[in-house]
Amino acid sequence: MNFRELALSQAIQDILKVQGYTSPTPIQESVIPLVIEGKDVRAKAQTGSGKSASFVLPILELLDQRRGEGKKAKIKALVLTPTRELTLQITEAFETFGKYLAVKPKAVAIIGGESIGDQLYKVQQGCDILVATSGRFLEVLSKKQMNLSHIEFLVLDEADKMLNLGFSEELDHVLEAIPSKRQNLMFSATYPQKVLDITAKITDKAVEVSIEEAQTVVKINQRVFEVDRDKRGPLLRHLLKTEKYGQVLVFMANKRATDNIAMKFKKYGVSAQSFHGDLDQQERNETLQDFKQKKVQVLFATDIAARGLDIDDIDCIVNYDLPRSPDDYIHRIGRTARAGKFGHAISFIDFESMDHFKLIEKRSEINLKREQIEGFELTGEAPKKVKGPAPVKGKGKSKKDRAREKAAQEAKKA
Repeated sequence: MNFRELALSQAIQDILKVQGYTSPTPIQESVIPLVIEGKDVRAKAQTGSGKSASFVLPILELLDQRRGEGKKAKIKALVLTPTRELTLQITEAFETFGKYLAVKPKAVAIIGGESIGDQLYKVQQGCDILVATSGRFLEVLSKKQMNLSHIEFLVLDEADKMLNLGFSEELDHVLEAIPSKRQNLMFSATYPQKVLDITAKITDKAVEVSIEEAQTVVKINQRVFEVDRDKRGPLLRHLLKTEKYGQVLVFMANKRATDNIAMKFKKYGVSAQSFHGDLDQQERNETLQDFKQKKVQVLFATDIAARGLDIDDIDCIVNYDLPRSPDDYIHRIGRTARAGKFGHAISFIDFESMDHFKLIEKRSEINLKREQIEGFELTGEAPKKVKGPAPVKGKGKSKKDRAREKAAQEAKKA
């Protein structure tokens, strides 16, 4: 199938061609016609599948068809996302794909780390599409200076990630602020029961779309190295030198470790930077721009970079620290092998993390050979597992008792 068959205007087809898009991905092929038909959609698709364009393109198409002449722009679409970077990328996608339309739609990004006053001013000057992180949107909403009565589209992108950030409690405030008659589009890589509960609040008539792709992209060469924790840095520098990787994205467990290792690599002459939530927005933007423009070779990041980063030329993903959730493994490695290219994914494990990586393999439906490199071998022996005493029936605390104790402890701290 090509984009001509998806009922998109010639102006949108022309910009797609200029941008190098030749044919729709499976998620775009399934979702775009449903959106144009006015259906609510609940879509499941993995990272890197083209989810953003599957709602950006038809929303632009419908807004263009419905646009009145000579009227000031009103907010017609609200898109909520979990991260600032994803918010900015979706905003840019609306601007890029709407470039050839007779009246270019105005998209405004609302994110933390920037002036609320400036963002509100942009909205009040006229705005067709509002793209926002959920937390900052509620903050702006509390100012009561936005007219949301004309909203026709509500989009939740990366719904499962938003749930982890406490979005469930915020959703009621969002739904109260926007018209009940609207088109709802929801996208997520996974749909655990809590996410299904959220989507049920939004609509009960969504068409379900599930793109059953291989859990891990076949164009990613996945490897796992057994290595002592204190040898991971030297091993990574060795691999950078011997494997000749270009752009490398390295996932770390926490912000402090991210900063520390970036500084160490710089001392060894590696072009490296850190990327995490404690950076102000300007620093985050500049760091990403430097990485995209290949001024920085190695980007050490927390999981803030696991979702939404659309960088086509990342050669290798490194799990310096394993993700806590097996599902996040898929999101992390999906940052490479984008736009049909080949990529590499490397994971470091030691005795303590072996069992967790086995769980990741099971959930991801993979089975990887363990490797060791001379000079960086895993030393010592695996600790023997000691079986604890069998629980004595009736002696253990109930879930309610444990919950009460925890609540009492937290109350003391408050």
